[in-house]
Amino acid sequence: MAIEVGIALGISGSDPETLLDLARQAESAALSLVVIQGGEDQGLDPWTTAVWLAGRTRHIPIGVAPAPVTADPADPEQAYPAIVAKAHRSLDILVGTRLITGESGWVVAPADATADQLRSLAAAGTPVVVPARSREDVDRLAELVGGDGASKERSAAVRARRREGIDYDHVPASLADVAIEPGDAAYRSVASTYLRGGSPGLVLRPRTPAEVADAIAFARRHRHLPLGVRSGGHGISGRSTNDGGLVIDVGALNTIEILDAGRRLVRIGPGATWKQVAAALDPYGWALGSGDYGGVGVGGLATAGGIGFLSRRYGLTIDRLRAVELVLADGSPVRATTADNPDLFWAVRGAGANFGVATAFEFEASDVREVGWAQLALVSTDLEASLRRFGELASAAPRDTTVFLVTGRPRQGQSVIQLYAMVDQRDPEIIVERLTPFTELGLLAQQQVVLTSYADVMGLAGDVGAEGHQGVGEPVARSAFLPELTDAFARDAARLLRLGLVYFFQLRTMGGAIADVPTGETAFAHRTPAFQVTAMGGDQARLNTAWDGLAGHFDGLYLSFDTDVRPQRLRDAFPPPVLARLRDLKRRYDPDNLFRDNFAIDPDPIEEHTR
Repeated sequence: MAIEVGIALGISGSDPETLLDLARQAESAALSLVVIQGGEDQGLDPWTTAVWLAGRTRHIPIGVAPAPVTADPADPEQAYPAIVAKAHRSLDILVGTRLITGESGWVVAPADATADQLRSLAAAGTPVVVPARSREDVDRLAELVGGDGASKERSAAVRARRREGIDYDHVPASLADVAIEPGDAAYRSVASTYLRGGSPGLVLRPRTPAEVADAIAFARRHRHLPLGVRSGGHGISGRSTNDGGLVIDVGALNTIEILDAGRRLVRIGPGATWKQVAAALDPYGWALGSGDYGGVGVGGLATAGGIGFLSRRYGLTIDRLRAVELVLADGSPVRATTADNPDLFWAVRGAGANFGVATAFEFEASDVREVGWAQLALVSTDLEASLRRFGELASAAPRDTTVFLVTGRPRQGQSVIQLYAMVDQRDPEIIVERLTPFTELGLLAQQQVVLTSYADVMGLAGDVGAEGHQGVGEPVARSAFLPELTDAFARDAARLLRLGLVYFFQLRTMGGAIADVPTGETAFAHRTPAFQVTAMGGDQARLNTAWDGLAGHFDGLYLSFDTDVRPQRLRDAFPPPVLARLRDLKRRYDPDNLFRDNFAIDPDPIEEHTR
């Protein structure tokens, strides 16, 4: 039986160079682990010693079990958990995932343990360490285990970071070679998302619909754990990462294929980004409206709505969807269109996260050549008046013109207003004519207006790269639909911004083609509002209180941009008849509520009338 054996080094009163010599000898002898023991009252700190040894050795894992850390502001010598966590992350970056913390990562054998004793202790699958004080001790141990010291597929350092409640030894064979555990070298690149820090227990990365089914089957066996589904990892509200749970990352399903050039029909995998889609369609003179940022993944947006720079001209992203292929909670693949599984197709367009994992989308692209693209920065001394005027101009603009407004907390009586505008026209004079009225909102401080392709606008998004997203903490955001931008809303919004609770405030202009689609045609039911509003801050409770005070101005919300998990948010997002229909479909397609981590539509709610 292959076992993992290492040495335990007592650092109380030990010479540092002797410790280093023994650690390097253990590494040369292909032992599996060096564990630091004791030392707190003898001048050497175990944590510092472990970091030092990791820096002076090459690959052997280092184990240390420092005292538990709790926040105690009254104790000036007590480290805060956040500081210790930051030190852990720093070490992972500097030397890789070689540090094992916590005594559960190994078992200590007697100094004179025999080979049979070592094998008996190792039977549970945990590395065994033997106290060593000299080079002779290390030589004896290396000779004792001989060929039995072979390491398993994942080292002791990796296995020590496994989370409770996950059957790592039975990950589906189809996914085992690309699954990422907390101790794996690539873990840091998949743990977090764009805005949210995460520490999932296992990230499964299917490459085919069949492998998606295998991942879902594994998730069904772990229903006690959170389950995130990730395409691009840009979701604000969606939980595409978690703490200790599972993540199904469909980033590898990212192909883009032209199905029918005459119909402008394209097939797109959920893992593609809208930047990639725009670049692929640009040679044909086509585009698909896709929010306001090219780094967003197709899967999340295409199942939620998609309010973007082309929406007033061509409708929401979901309005261009012609078919979707999913793997359901029971593992079965299904294709949904207006003709096949029409109820599911209706639900996916606005509430798709609750019904399965999408593996492919078919869209009808729009014929979009060059567009006018503008980024304007203005300074306003009367934010209320500027918001009110923006509402008038944006709502009255022709359908070919979509303008989004972004602002934040006023400073010294002045507000910076940023406008992002797209005009679906190729004539520079028309573009300038469409945009000129918006310069009335304040003193024009900066402007850039160009005639370019939609692909170039989406291409402004940076590439994530091999290091992945590095979000930290939890995003705090609230969302709402605004039927019209009234004087009263402008006043209350300006007051909210002056409070300093919101650092990002966005108005997305709706109307136009969005409202052409009948309200009941998709699960996204809010077709008539003039604007979608998003506010981001740093304190969820305080933002909730302030946002609740504005409720009289709103009619529903867009779940993609809301992080308030109170039950009422679901009822704000879906009017009663829509929510009732979604619950019926949930009972049919996901009765056990497997997909529940992104504003779950519980098939059997008990809080129906609670707020």
